Amino acid sequence: MLTRQLEAELSKQRILEIYLNVVEMGDGIYGAEAAARHYWGTTAANLDSRQAAELAALLPSPKRWGPGSDSRAYRKRVEIVLERMEQAGWVLEHL
Repeated sequence: MLTRQLEAELSKQRILEIYLNVVEMGDGIYGAEAAARHYWGTTAANLDSRQAAELAALLPSPKRWGPGSDSRAYRKRVEIVLERMEQAGWVLEHL
């Protein structure tokens, strides 16, 4: 019921925005802004494409892996996210 109400009242972009501001992105790290500051000492708006992909790739298991992780599965997810970002035209800098 809550999902239906959210979708009726908010755009998909706004729902994603809210989610990215509250989702756990590491042990005790909530939101993309806090994660950008924690992992790279910068704002979410100033992340490069690889950093953004690393944040997106950690979401299934933020306490197990993330930026700096030596997990092959995590590194593979990062590459998949980067490929999809490139296909969508979201990668602006050369990686």
